[in-house]
Amino acid sequence: MNESLHAYMRVGIIHFMAYPEAGSGNGPIDESLRKVLTDDYFDAVEITWIKDREVRDRARQMIQSAHISVAFGAQPMLLSQKQNVNSLDEGERKKAVDTVKAAIDEAYEMGAEGTAFLSGKYEEAGKEEAFQALLKSTREICAYAKSKGNMKIVHEVFDYDIDKASLIGPASLAKRYAEEIKKEYDNFGLMVDLSHIPLLHESIKESLLPIKEHLVHAHMGNCVMKDPSMPAYGDQHPRFGFPNSENDVQELTEYLQALKDMGFLNKEKPPILSFEVKPTAGEDPDVVLAGSKRVLNRAWTMVK
Repeated sequence: MNESLHAYMRVGIIHFMAYPEAGSGNGPIDESLRKVLTDDYFDAVEITWIKDREVRDRARQMIQSAHISVAFGAQPMLLSQKQNVNSLDEGERKKAVDTVKAAIDEAYEMGAEGTAFLSGKYEEAGKEEAFQALLKSTREICAYAKSKGNMKIVHEVFDYDIDKASLIGPASLAKRYAEEIKKEYDNFGLMVDLSHIPLLHESIKESLLPIKEHLVHAHMGNCVMKDPSMPAYGDQHPRFGFPNSENDVQELTEYLQALKDMGFLNKEKPPILSFEVKPTAGEDPDVVLAGSKRVLNRAWTMVK
């Protein structure tokens, strides 16, 4: 493409993945967030819980000053506490829903346009029951968000049998899920991640096309899945081109092309498309981010 990629997307970065210590809600949040906010390559930043009130206030002020879009991820909150929104144990399900509601409160406080979450593990024998529990939870979450404003609720599609082993899951079930929720709630949508597509045993088009009308947010990254003994195996989001990994310039180009062809990437209302990359042992997060930008720049030149 000869036109700037920024005309078709708001390039984002998942702060708590690029700087993993932030995912705990603690750590050097001020310093690492400032690095993102002072880099004008990024049009959006995705954050998660910030436990310290003073740090959260400073982060909100910096975000406002940076004139940047912000989205909120509840995934670290659920995963770190081993909570499951589709648990068949009603008490456990409610705990997970309350966690997402707390995330929504903080997301509104931080000026986020959306809050993302994920479904949990399931047993094959109880898959339909888990699906119904997920619908119940999602309806409660969407209703809560709508009662407080116009925030979007976004469900991220994860792998179902390798790492996170989430209920949602394959594209066919994600489609059914979105259709059911959107019968009642217009503030719901799905998120896809290039990192997860190989883990789903789907091609890029197989993952995207069935859910194109429900897609509201997207991530781009990489994974390793050839051998469980390999470094960064599973849903670990290594840098593009990591040894024995699945995604680099060619795959990102195909992903961008598909997103553009289906109208997701567009100039009228550019969506957030964020890097989800994490430094592995011994890697500098700032260098990993620089490499990610080079990969995106190169891939974009080959999009038609």
